[in-house]
Amino acid sequence: MTTTGEDHTRAPTGPWWWERRRGAVLDGALALVSALECGAEGIPFARDADVPLWLGVVFGLLVGSVLLVRRKWPVAVVLVSIAVTPAQMGFLMGIVGLYTLAACELPRRVIVALAGMSLVGTMIVTFVRVRQDMASGDLTLGDWFVPFAAVATSLGVTAPPLLLGLYVGARRRLMESLRERADSLERELQLLAERAEERAEWARSEERTRIAREMHDVVAHRVSLMVVHAAALQAVARKDPEKAVRNAALVGDMGRQALTELREMLGVLRSGEDGARRRVEPVPVVVPLAAVGAAAEAAASKAAAEVVVVDGPWLSELEELVGQSAAAGMVVALSVEGELRSYPAEVEQTAYRVVQEALTNVHKHAAGAKTYVRLAHRSAEIAMQVENDSPPEPGSASAGLPSGGNGLVGMRERVVALGGVFVSGPTDAGGFRVSAVIPAA
Repeated sequence: MTTTGEDHTRAPTGPWWWERRRGAVLDGALALVSALECGAEGIPFARDADVPLWLGVVFGLLVGSVLLVRRKWPVAVVLVSIAVTPAQMGFLMGIVGLYTLAACELPRRVIVALAGMSLVGTMIVTFVRVRQDMASGDLTLGDWFVPFAAVATSLGVTAPPLLLGLYVGARRRLMESLRERADSLERELQLLAERAEERAEWARSEERTRIAREMHDVVAHRVSLMVVHAAALQAVARKDPEKAVRNAALVGDMGRQALTELREMLGVLRSGEDGARRRVEPVPVVVPLAAVGAAAEAAASKAAAEVVVVDGPWLSELEELVGQSAAAGMVVALSVEGELRSYPAEVEQTAYRVVQEALTNVHKHAAGAKTYVRLAHRSAEIAMQVENDSPPEPGSASAGLPSGGNGLVGMRERVVALGGVFVSGPTDAGGFRVSAVIPAA
């Protein structure tokens, strides 16, 4: 199967050992002409051998018809032609037999041996015949003509069909090799295309997971704080109007921040989709076949590497994040060890999201519990820990906030993707602890 879709390995359509019907017709025609030639040459052979003429003709017809099996048994055809060389018959059979022998998939030593036998046989027979003709007076040339005629005749009968057969056989083998290489290339291209499709599907799946995780982090924290402030607003609306007003303002600010972050994320995603549409517009360009595999591999690598990144958040905004939780009524303490320095964007965003999601979980499951946020800047890594005490009122700890169970999973995925370590679980005091260590590089 080649790149054009044509199958070159066709099933044989001819009779017996012929692959095609026209090959059988050609061999039949050659055998008929050879039989007629040998039959005509059998008449002088019968006279010289002093046998009946009909026997010489029948013998010639049988010898010439051997050419019919030249494709299946080329060695037999050449041996028969060598055997009847002294009878001066089988001229066509010898030439076609040598051509077929040289073009076949036979060892070179066999071809050389049979061609040498044919050359020597023709040379000897020609030498004897020319010498007899000169002795009888039919030729009056010098003695030099006898070896010259023998060598020239033997080379003229043997060399051209042998060289032509070698050329045709080499060309045939070259075409088969090229066809096999084309088939192999097509299979490799197909494997590359399948691999590219798998990698593209994997990249799409990873991108969907990342977008879902980002949306969860953006929405869950803001909405959780809004729900907590709304509950506080409902409790103090009549007792302390000024505090109710402050809580309402905080709810509005958080709602606007959540909408702003969502708009930024959706805007980046939409622009990425528009760029993808522009990239896939069909362009009538003819490319070489060998470039298809490289293009497919490059496209898969590009699809796997392209990630939509939203600017921020940064570790410098961590105090503001903790302040928002404190404004919502959480008793939270922030401690930072080491000197703040710049990290890669994905490291800072992951560290911020871990703290953010951990505080959101405290709002959901341990409202009113004292919380400790610890951040440590180390030489080759950054470590963070969010730990809360046991809630004062376990019965009302959730504050009516739903939980999808994806927060811890998302945090673990973020940290592990950067080569870090993530640990979470309950403490002996009845609280909960979330710890993560992320390489700085």
